[in-house]
Amino acid sequence: MAYGKNKGLAKGGKKGQKKKQLDPFMRKVWYDIKAPSYFNGKRGGKIAKTCVTKTTGTKIETDGLKGRIGEFNLADLKDEGDGIRDESNHKKVKLEVQEIQGKSCLTDFHGMSITRDRMCYLIKKRHTLIDVTADVKTTDGYTVRMFCIAFTKKNEGQTKCYTYAQTAQIKKMRKRMQQVMQAEAAKGQLTDLVKGLVVEKFENAMKAATQRIFPLDPLCIHKVKVVKKPKMDIVKLMEIHEKGGADEGAVVDDTNQDPEAKNLLSA
Repeated sequence: MAYGKNKGLAKGGKKGQKKKQLDPFMRKVWYDIKAPSYFNGKRGGKIAKTCVTKTTGTKIETDGLKGRIGEFNLADLKDEGDGIRDESNHKKVKLEVQEIQGKSCLTDFHGMSITRDRMCYLIKKRHTLIDVTADVKTTDGYTVRMFCIAFTKKNEGQTKCYTYAQTAQIKKMRKRMQQVMQAEAAKGQLTDLVKGLVVEKFENAMKAATQRIFPLDPLCIHKVKVVKKPKMDIVKLMEIHEKGGADEGAVVDDTNQDPEAKNLLSA
């Protein structure tokens, strides 16, 4: 074939051309992640954003979101109020996406742990370390595994550099701590258990229970994970999220109000 009669040969033809690469994020959709209301969340419970590929063919985008697990700092989940952060910034909370509502992902508690620098801060030399693991059950059918670490406390005015407990005392304390964790968790639902972990309710109860055997300080639940969970109840999930977006006004105290003061508009 003559060169001049086929114009496509001069341009190199169409078969060798590559398709234009599209940016992967052009096919993504962004969703808001909402934390349960029992964390006293801010911004209506919205704590983060996550992206997922748009619905294509039989692959639905909401199916790619369900089951996702995100890790957040507890201080970021809680409302800062007047701008002063509390001492809960060493705790990390895991939340699992359970349901999609519009452009929001409704989550529930999945686990908790502490940061590595906090764990290094707790470790002590010349003290007895007590490590306790307990499987606790809540009233709503959850089984949660809790890991606790504790150290013996030096007495006031003690001159010895070592603070060691006897083996019999360690066994007694370990058993007592397991009983306390199981008893406290069995009193309520998973939401009550999470609230207790936030305010260190379990730690205070274990310190009081082991005080007569051997004083413990520091004592910390360093890891919590949900081992078994019941079938998801959408009604219960909506209940723990319904208060997240509520903007309730403060109650006005009019006991000390000036009797001569009056509303000029109504007058």
